[in-house]
Amino acid sequence: MDSQVIVITGASSGIGAALAKQLGAQGQRLVLAARRQAELEKVAGPFGANALAVVTDVCRRGDVEHLRERALEQFGQVDVWVNNAGRGISRKVLELSDADVDEMIAVNLKSALYGMQAIVPYFQQRGRGHLINVSSFLGRIPIVTPRSMYSASKAALNSLTANLRMDLRRDFPNIHVSLVFPGTTATDFSANALGAAPGAGTVAGPAGAQSAGDVAAAIVRLIDSPKPEIYTNPNNSPEFVARYYQDPGAFEANLNRP
Repeated sequence: MDSQVIVITGASSGIGAALAKQLGAQGQRLVLAARRQAELEKVAGPFGANALAVVTDVCRRGDVEHLRERALEQFGQVDVWVNNAGRGISRKVLELSDADVDEMIAVNLKSALYGMQAIVPYFQQRGRGHLINVSSFLGRIPIVTPRSMYSASKAALNSLTANLRMDLRRDFPNIHVSLVFPGTTATDFSANALGAAPGAGTVAGPAGAQSAGDVAAAIVRLIDSPKPEIYTNPNNSPEFVARYYQDPGAFEANLNRP
């Protein structure tokens, strides 16, 4: 992979931090964004002048626009923008409050929208670029009901991303728009979810959990060879999704069998 300037949100831990480490090891120039300054600078530190840490609240449009400007000021270009920031929730549909819904939409959907609206016009002016939105397998199949609003926000992200790709397809063939679908991943995501029980950690799904490094490696390959969508876990595959959409009732009934 040639040296590129890559912006990553949610870069202080989990998939974002793992992605930064792998790309930094390749000599890529990184612009890393998150709210936690100390953790963010720890990720950026080993890469010296090749990494810029920008404290960013992705729920604020102005912060996301500032992130773009800092990237351009520091490195003169942006080649890849990864909307990775997100947060989970542990509440079923009938337990959701207005505040829960607003939080999930702000962190998982609006933050990515701000990123898209900040960087894609720049890509259009430049004539090329790669936008990557990190979604979730749960945005395609409702197999973990306490993640209800998280799944709904990711489903909305899927739709926005696909519509943007269609908008750009004819006039901007060198702007790539990709969705990444991780399965269950061994990070502190579950522990940080809204409504998580004290001491909650990662719970392996039916196919087991991937490491953050596994997901990051799949995104590295996607940057090198852009595609509209990738599933990072072969056990959570497009074929598995297709079985759900062919007959949701049968799929759900089979899933709920003891």
